Amino acid sequence: MGSCFSVESRSPGPTSPSSSFRKRRSSSKKRLGSRASSFEYWRNDPLHRIPGRIFLNGSSQVASLFTQQGKKGTNQDAMVVWENFCSRQNTIFCGVFDGHGPYGHMVAKRVRDSLPLKLNAHWEPNVSGEEVLKEISFNTAGSMNSEEAAFASADDESRVSVDVDETEKHPEIFQTLKDSFLKAFKVMDRELKTHQSIDCFCSGTTAVTLIKQGRDLIIGNVGDSRAVLGTREKDDSLVAVQLTVDLKPNLPAEAERIRKCKGRVFALQDEPEVARVWLPNNDSPGLAMARAFGDFCLKDFGLISVPEVSYRRLTEKDEFIVLATDGIWDVLSNKEVVDIVAAAPRRASAARALVESAVRAWRYKYPTSKVDDCAVVCLFLDSDAPKVVTASHAKSKEQPSSIIQVHNGDGADVSGPTGLVRSGTCRENHEESNNNEGEPNKEEEIDVESEIEWSALEGVSRVNTLLTLPRFELDKEDKTAEGMRKRK
Repeated sequence: MGSCFSVESRSPGPTSPSSSFRKRRSSSKKRLGSRASSFEYWRNDPLHRIPGRIFLNGSSQVASLFTQQGKKGTNQDAMVVWENFCSRQNTIFCGVFDGHGPYGHMVAKRVRDSLPLKLNAHWEPNVSGEEVLKEISFNTAGSMNSEEAAFASADDESRVSVDVDETEKHPEIFQTLKDSFLKAFKVMDRELKTHQSIDCFCSGTTAVTLIKQGRDLIIGNVGDSRAVLGTREKDDSLVAVQLTVDLKPNLPAEAERIRKCKGRVFALQDEPEVARVWLPNNDSPGLAMARAFGDFCLKDFGLISVPEVSYRRLTEKDEFIVLATDGIWDVLSNKEVVDIVAAAPRRASAARALVESAVRAWRYKYPTSKVDDCAVVCLFLDSDAPKVVTASHAKSKEQPSSIIQVHNGDGADVSGPTGLVRSGTCRENHEESNNNEGEPNKEEEIDVESEIEWSALEGVSRVNTLLTLPRFELDKEDKTAEGMRKRK
């Protein structure tokens, strides 16, 4: 979830976590029934019966998936791995999605299920960009908002002719899939805007997705979830290479776009290191990311859903890729994540081991915070190898050297990640001593099932993605209608 911060979070009301827990226990029978009906829906949905498509906790020969609910409410994280993507041999689609806002869990699941289908629909090299744009465009007469302008700029950039050197640097599949990512993300956001059963006005989700075909890796990223590669250097040591940039409002290019669109970017006094996006004349919603699906209250003021699309040619040195939501990156560095995955006793348990390590780190480093939702996808690049290398020589590589230039949706190019070890959505704990850097010992570990009341602690130091929901006054007609309803 990463991120929803309601008014109740700052000013705890009469409904305490313990009382809500009692309510949950009293309605356990009802919950069991709803789970059964939900399972029936999953079982009967054709999409969830596709062979090779995994969206729940589990594993396959090439991937390990695990998600765990935090202590903030409904798990708003989602994930998916789709082998032989849309009947394409040697092709895999992976993604993790971190929802936020009142309906963030619904937005994340909707994007998880719909975005891959849209990517497949636009993966047609024989269809020109103009034809697809005619197919997906709505009536955009008049001035375009910030997102429409960004998509138009990205589409113009993707259709610019390239010279011979660029063609060798960026193979044809990259250009084809870059177009597909841009168009699919655009259609996905438009679908959310008009969705009848999901209110996306103040709810949204991140998305870090990839398509791997053979040795070609194409990544599309929106928001602050992250992809990290575990690879070997010449001395055979394992290093971490960050493949995506956390798209936050503190990035100069992102902040400039938002301000040009009359949105505001600033940090609150009690969390000076966390830049947020605000409406022009209203101190809300305070979104801690610069790009996201949904969140249409900010789409006219600089927030966009245009993905950053990047390419990497995989080599035999590359071991695995980790996709994870910020519940992982807030407490673990890239190096620590690669260490944990490499040290997992079995590939099938790698994602779970990483989530459990992150939960322990949350409790150890931020004992008064509510643990965030976590979702992890570990994609192993050599499916024939019995196990990834041990982590004894693993180290971090903060500046990627072989990743191809990252393409910004708004036409500007952003260089690769520059030493981003934490996701930056956690306040710094300045009281933490130097000897608190390691893993907690066994005496400090707490069993998940016996730790139900952990979230009752106050003094929250976890930063939330969304602070407040905007409030708009009713016009005269709405007030009259509201009065009539009350009289009835």
